[in-house]
Parts: sequence; C-alpha cells; structure tokens
Amino acid sequence: MEMQKHVRSRVEARLSSRKRKITYVVSKRITDIVISFFFLLMLSPLLLLIGNQIKKREGTPIFDRKACIGRGTRSFIMYSFRTMTNPSMVIRSLPLNRNLAVFTSTNNATGILTPTGKWLTSYHLHFLPRLWNVLKGEMSLVGPTPKIIDGTSINLNHLQVKSGIIGYAQVFGNKQSSEQFKKNADQYYIENCSYRLDMMLLFQTIKKLFKRKF
Repeated sequence: MEMQKHVRSRVEARLSSRKRKITYVVSKRITDIVISFFFLLMLSPLLLLIGNQIKKREGTPIFDRKACIGRGTRSFIMYSFRTMTNPSMVIRSLPLNRNLAVFTSTNNATGILTPTGKWLTSYHLHFLPRLWNVLKGEMSLVGPTPKIIDGTSINLNHLQVKSGIIGYAQVFGNKQSSEQFKKNADQYYIENCSYRLDMMLLFQTIKKLFKRKF
C-alpha cells in the first residue's frame, strides 16, 4: 500500500512538472510573438531610418549575419545592424598602392567600429533586427547568449533552450565581465529558467536602459 502511494506521488510529481514546463514554453512563446511583432511594427520607421543611414554613410551590407546554433542543434542566421567596417569596401576606398605588403596588411585587418555603429551600440539599437529571429521562433526575448558557429566547443546544455536577445549575463554583467562569468550566468539561467525569471530579466533590462539614458 505504501509502495503504491509512493509510486503514485512520483508519477503525479512528474506530470505536474511536465505540465508546468509545457505551460512555461507556451506562455514564453506567446509573449515572444506578441512583443516582437508589436515592436517590429511600432519601430519600423526607426528600422528603415537606421538601415538608410548605414547605406548612405557606410554602404552595404546593412545587416550583419551570423550563423548560430540554437535549441535542438538547429542552425539559423542571426541578424543585427552592421556596426563594423566592411573590409572589402575599406580596401576599395584606399588609393592604389603597389606595395604588396601594405595590401596584405590591410586585407587581413579586422573591421573597426563605424560612426553609425558607435551610436547604435551605445543605445543597443544594433540588436533590433533580432526581433525578427524572435518572431520566427529561432530565438527568444530572454535566454542564454547566442552561440555562433565558429569552430569552438559548445555546451550541450545550452541547446536545451532558445538563445535570447537579453539574458542573465547581459543584465548582471558588463563589458568587462569575463567569459567564465558569462558561461556561469548562462548555465544559471538554463537551470532556473521560468516565466517569472524571464519577466524579471526583461524589466531589469528596461530599468537599466532608462538609467543609462537619463
């Protein structure tokens, strides 16, 4: 009799946990769709203005595209406004030089922050195109740091949830935060993710932005 009660309680606990998980996933997805669609619609004039500004001042491409791996090992292209110089355009704009060493040095140089990019990053506006990734279901508003496919190892636990535009590392860290801190922050979110935590991180982000602005 005691054994039956024990088994029944364990089954009920599992069913309850599964129900909570399903409720969380559905609620999170609905929130992602509503908020991303709303902001894409409301901010469409700003998005067009930024795109036009980048094209006029720095040329094309307007967007920075990065191949990422998301939940369930599904790959996707993550969009951001381009904030760095386009190396090929920098080379074409330079005067002709017969010195091969100079050309090679310039060709291998990494991009530098553009004037428009400096303004975009100061207000975190370069992340706005990622709302499209959220609307498509490739990312979430809140989640761990997106994992770019660059040949480095990836923690498989990271692939249990969708990557987010904002996350624990972004809210409680800063530009000087170590990579280990970011990994620990992502791991904490993965192990403790809930709708309540998502809303807390979302409101903390808004609060942080307003504090920085005013």
